[in-house]
Amino acid sequence: MFNIREIDYDQQEYARLAEKQAESEEIFDGVILHVFRDKVELPNGDLSVREVIAHVEAVCVVPVDADGNVILERQYRYPIDAVITEIPAGKLDKEGEDPLEGAKRELREETGITADRWTDLGLFVPAAAYCAETIRMYLAQDLHQGKQQLDEDEFLDVIRMPLKDAVQLVMDGKSPDAKTQAALLKAARLLHI
Repeated sequence: MFNIREIDYDQQEYARLAEKQAESEEIFDGVILHVFRDKVELPNGDLSVREVIAHVEAVCVVPVDADGNVILERQYRYPIDAVITEIPAGKLDKEGEDPLEGAKRELREETGITADRWTDLGLFVPAAAYCAETIRMYLAQDLHQGKQQLDEDEFLDVIRMPLKDAVQLVMDGKSPDAKTQAALLKAARLLHI
């Protein structure tokens, strides 16, 4: 897992708020999700239960071309039974894979695009209350088009639109994907759009 402390304030100052794991039991062992029921000791010494979803580390990319267009994907998402517009993203293929290398691979496989310039936009934690997933966000620029290399179970359409229009989709509530919202807004701010 990413070291989440890298994005936080001084942890020692807030150590008094920390919970300590007393017991851990894996209650589901899936392909990419693992669910644990942990007993934790609270700051006051009492015990409580936490159910935690462990998820493989992931990456996402905001690819922006020289004309200020962002490359997006339209993809069906089974859990919400809807096609949504989102940025290229995916899980790291193996533990310890460099996140930047994973981001480059995902961008190339899903869109056929490679990039010469990469900017780390930081970590995104989708649901800190119950999920340990972290997503490293990147801005990719100086793009080059190549050939898409989708996985055999991957179906998506690649679209291109002005970054300012993609930001408006977020602001209008028409882009519900959380990582897409956060990364697009960060990239737009960084690029003064």
